[in-house]
Amino acid sequence: MTGYLTTHVLDTAQGCPAAGLNITLYRIDGATRTQLAELQTNADGRTDTPILPQEGFAIGTYELVFEAGDYLRAGDQTLPEPLFLDQVPIRFGISDADAHYHVPLLLSAFGFSTYRGS
Repeated sequence: MTGYLTTHVLDTAQGCPAAGLNITLYRIDGATRTQLAELQTNADGRTDTPILPQEGFAIGTYELVFEAGDYLRAGDQTLPEPLFLDQVPIRFGISDADAHYHVPLLLSAFGFSTYRGS
């Protein structure tokens, strides 16, 4: 297997990378949710290493949980509590053990989007 998983978080409201955002990766197996990794984005909005490197990469269902609320509260905006977005979970499937899966997050205080990137 040569595949691996990466992400990139962009703060679309501020027009910059979302630095210092915590991300947790889980593997989903039926009703079981197993934590595999916990990382933080760097100044470029990326993690310093793949979230799921080649050594642990496998076909299956996964979930990335982005701690958007903590990131947004640390910013310059005054936002109402409770926040509209706090944790942003993205559940996705990996079907090709040799592919690079890139799951970016475009984030603002009131919306987000994602896609399978390259």
